[in-house]
Amino acid sequence: MSLSRRNFVIATSVAAAGSTLLSACSSGDAGGSGGSATEGAKTYSKVTVGTAADSTGPAPEIAGAKKGGTIYGLAPDDFSHLDPGRIYYAYNSTAALLLHRCLTGYKVAADGSQKLVGDLATDTGTMSNAGKTWTFTLKEGLKWEDGSELTVEDVRHGIERLWASYIIESASYVQIALTGKGGKWRDAYEGPYKGKHLSEIVTDKAKRTITFNLAEARPDFNFTMAMHSYAAVSPKLDTKEKYDKNPAACGPYKIKNHTTDKSMTLVRNKNWDPATDAIRNNYPDGFEFTFGIETLDSTDRLIASQGNDAFAVSIYKGVPAERIQKVLTDPDLKKRTFNGLLTGTYYYAINTKRVTDLKVRQALNMAWPLQQIRQIYGGPSSGDFATTILSPDILGREKFDIYGKLKKPQGDPAAAKKLLKEAGKEGVKIVYAFPQDPTYNKTKVVIENALKEAGFTPVIKPIDSTTYYDQIAKVDNSFDVMWYGWSPDWPTAYTMMQPLFDSASVGDGLYNVSQTKVSWIDETIQKNVVITDQKKAGAAWAALDKRIMEEVAPIIPEMYQRRYYVYGNKVGGAMFDPNFSATLLYKTFVKA
Repeated sequence: MSLSRRNFVIATSVAAAGSTLLSACSSGDAGGSGGSATEGAKTYSKVTVGTAADSTGPAPEIAGAKKGGTIYGLAPDDFSHLDPGRIYYAYNSTAALLLHRCLTGYKVAADGSQKLVGDLATDTGTMSNAGKTWTFTLKEGLKWEDGSELTVEDVRHGIERLWASYIIESASYVQIALTGKGGKWRDAYEGPYKGKHLSEIVTDKAKRTITFNLAEARPDFNFTMAMHSYAAVSPKLDTKEKYDKNPAACGPYKIKNHTTDKSMTLVRNKNWDPATDAIRNNYPDGFEFTFGIETLDSTDRLIASQGNDAFAVSIYKGVPAERIQKVLTDPDLKKRTFNGLLTGTYYYAINTKRVTDLKVRQALNMAWPLQQIRQIYGGPSSGDFATTILSPDILGREKFDIYGKLKKPQGDPAAAKKLLKEAGKEGVKIVYAFPQDPTYNKTKVVIENALKEAGFTPVIKPIDSTTYYDQIAKVDNSFDVMWYGWSPDWPTAYTMMQPLFDSASVGDGLYNVSQTKVSWIDETIQKNVVITDQKKAGAAWAALDKRIMEEVAPIIPEMYQRRYYVYGNKVGGAMFDPNFSATLLYKTFVKA
């Protein structure tokens, strides 16, 4: 999806309970064409687009829930950013849901189904001018934590400040759509701190409207505006670089104190009005987060449910492989679990700059030992084998299995050898890179064995997990195959295809790790992204998915992963966040 550092950069495996998290926002169909105004189509993949009535607060009550008490959150790591403009990783968004608000957001039902609704806005916006113009109207009664009014000027400022030099982590969809300058969007504007505004954003404070005049059509722009990168920020409360440590809240909670890498306490934001919020509940009096607790330790604490751990949840780390069978086979423990499929696809990127022969890349797909890898992750409970670029939640995605991975998930060394022989590449050296982690230290063994059996000469390169993504994102890296993964910001294929396979996404720090540079891929991406009929768009993206895997084979799909969570026995309302693959904190409450 984006050209920026975000929720995307992947999470470690469910079983591995690794460091970062795939994330996703979901997107919607915004049909319509020409110059007439339209609200767009009403469904988009597994997400529906809500009405103004759906956007009206308060959020639906949860059966059996009551106000009071504290929910405790456990995690290995602190939130790396709290300034919404610097939030792009899923884990950070779990905190943002409690603190920040955007024009739109996702209303999650008890069954996990979602509606895109107006959050700060009265509805999901009105599109005109063939997707180049979008207008939103703010709700009345919106306030910041200090009691000051939240206005359309704050929404505008939240976007304009993304041009500041100290913000480099945000999503870039809106910036690119507004300027039409692609990766050079920063050249179009110097930011708001010298008193200048973007002419493409028009606000009317009296009417509470904000209009975006885009340089590029974006039929699903209302989904883009649900990303936390585009949350409102008051110019009066903006402390610039310092804002990342103590941002002003307009959500149901605010920060009371935060000790970096140790703990953070949230308390009620008394100036948040539930009548303005159709998405969030606020049953607990507050949240106390403790950082630095490894996943296995936190899981054991949640299983035991002693003291405050009875009121605790794991914020974003699922049950590790070492405990999954215990949790799923104990009836009492299983009652205290929830699970969900992670949005997106885990895969191995093949460096096409180094592995230039298509038959060699196809042979790698044939040889890869998916079954053995999944067994290390925890078996079938850890997820489903992947055979496509697009994950099952993507609009229009079609299932195919070009390399026979569902028939022979253990790998097909004979077929791989045949391709290598045809290419004259028998014994070719393949450098495999992966983040050092107890789980990946095990999967590297079965991968090495499978490559040897298929006629490759594997060279194994473990990389420190803290620098892994930086190293593989270098254009001149020395790796042939790299463990990776991607989650879309909303369920359209553009949010996977553009960042992963567009030539413009090749560069140090960018996400086209396979370094795919194919003109017909670039052209098809640009053609598909402006199709306003999302059913036709979905079919076009599905065709591109299959063609890329057949004619380029730049990746080896691995898993559509499932994550299980266990929580304390005094926690109510705990459920899976379908956008960020985490605990949906604002649904939790303390049981009587």
